[in-house]
Amino acid sequence: MKAFITGGAGFIGSHLAERLLKEGNKVLVIDNLSTGSLKNIESFKEHSGFEFVEGDIRNAELMEPLVGQSEVIFHLAAAVGVKLIVEDPVHTIETNIGGTEIVLDIANKFGKKILIASSSEVYGKNKAVPFCEDDDIVLGSTSVSRWSYACSKAIDEFLGLAFYQQYGLSVVIGRFFNTIGPRQTGQYGMVVPRFVQRALRNEPVLIYGTGKQTRCFCYVADLVEAIISLMNCKQAEGRVYNIGSNEEIAIEDLADKIIEMTGSKSKKQFVSYEVAYGRPIEDMMRRVPNVERIKKTIGWEPKTILTEMLQTIIDSEKRKMD
Repeated sequence: MKAFITGGAGFIGSHLAERLLKEGNKVLVIDNLSTGSLKNIESFKEHSGFEFVEGDIRNAELMEPLVGQSEVIFHLAAAVGVKLIVEDPVHTIETNIGGTEIVLDIANKFGKKILIASSSEVYGKNKAVPFCEDDDIVLGSTSVSRWSYACSKAIDEFLGLAFYQQYGLSVVIGRFFNTIGPRQTGQYGMVVPRFVQRALRNEPVLIYGTGKQTRCFCYVADLVEAIISLMNCKQAEGRVYNIGSNEEIAIEDLADKIIEMTGSKSKKQFVSYEVAYGRPIEDMMRRVPNVERIKKTIGWEPKTILTEMLQTIIDSEKRKMD
């Protein structure tokens, strides 16, 4: 199989590329390196089955031959991280909606199966935890830029499902819940690498908000296994799937756990959202997925517990520092 990964030099995309190569597939990657990095693909960039193209998914002229020569598309390219989304909402909207529209148009032209990476953010302020795929979307005001990301990913889903319903394009949608692992950067607000990097440097661990908000973290290798299996499953087409863990933890407890596991002298420091992001933002107090649908469809369940994930990330960050 020849797989085409948009955003393939990013955190998740690079892990997906590496896994597909190990399974004997050919992998073609496009990334504009705005949030991705060549370092992420360093270990396999010379692989005979790997090809990297630096470019923007909104360039239809560039994208068309890349899609045409591929068999399946993993569409992961997107603006990521709360910090980036709040600071650059125009880029978020244009990349997420405009880019997905172009990728779907070209995929449809060639009849290529596509997986669209969506986000748990689409549930917004819905309080019906755990979230099920058919639950209502509850978003905040358009004056709060944070919701532009959730809205853009919801539009991506609407577009993907419309192409499936109207044209019969093979489309699968995965809603990712707080994926973590090596290669993830804290630069755009991602909480685990931020906490780990600060703890290893014995710097204050900055907790945004009250720290009482909870999240469920999914290990990147588990997520990669899920999306590959979904793409190999005919029954998954035209449907949305939560991909995440049920192991819920408060952000303050996460900070305590990381400080303990690193043997750090760091102290916790609480920072208001307004100070952290330069403006007020709204946040979700709980974000927990119901993963019964994906379990019934492909038998997938998360395998890696949080402590194991954190230890792998800590070891990886230590190696970088060394």
